[in-house]
Amino acid sequence: MDIYQHYRKEEHAFIDQVLSWIDRVENTYVMKVTDFLDPREQQIVKTLAKTSIEELKVYEYGGSDHAERRRIIIAPMYDEVIAPSFQLTLLQGSYHDKFVSVEHRDVMGAFLSLGIKRQKVGDIMAENGLIQIVMAKEVASFVLANLTAIKRTRINLEEQPLSYLVEHDVNWVEFNHIVSSLRLDTVIKAIYKLSRKDAAEFIAKGLVKVNHKVSDDRKLMLESGDMLSLRGKGRSKLVATNGRTKKDNISITTARLK
Repeated sequence: MDIYQHYRKEEHAFIDQVLSWIDRVENTYVMKVTDFLDPREQQIVKTLAKTSIEELKVYEYGGSDHAERRRIIIAPMYDEVIAPSFQLTLLQGSYHDKFVSVEHRDVMGAFLSLGIKRQKVGDIMAENGLIQIVMAKEVASFVLANLTAIKRTRINLEEQPLSYLVEHDVNWVEFNHIVSSLRLDTVIKAIYKLSRKDAAEFIAKGLVKVNHKVSDDRKLMLESGDMLSLRGKGRSKLVATNGRTKKDNISITTARLK
């Protein structure tokens, strides 16, 4: 069976990487701890692990129940996996929110400016004068020593237990639409109530992400489970395709994050 036929071409390199992880665990019987993965990547790992010839288990954790970006552990069936196995660290700091506004992208920009790759950081929270960053334990000491300012505002980060993480309820509101196709521009148009022209322009300008990656292909065919976002208008996802209508259009269920 050709595994690749079930995935988009741009995902093939990641699939190769996952298959190498699985092969290594099968041959060495040593668990693999990944970097932080987005939800689509997490799903790919879990799906491919089921094809293993050995009995492997897959665990995921990002510091809290609602964490979006998570590290995954691929382990032999008999290995014990506990929270510390994921090697996560929470760094927390504060700022004067009456004088400066710090957003998620500001924290991310400061983090990446240290030369650390994106995959080493999990979820980020910045609001009401509080900053929390979940990251891979192996880079935490470097970040503590070097991340001293965000948006020209001095920040004093300290390591805290993961139990200090501020959790937010995730509220997805579902909607039903009738669309002519599952093309990206068509679905974006329906979800965000845009004209087809505006939807195409937003995509061309790199303002639309599919599964957390910018897509400038308005003809990209979406699949159930795809995560979407339009800069300035929020996040959404294609929950399900519900079949054809009598006029041969497609009934879909989508959801927007409130």
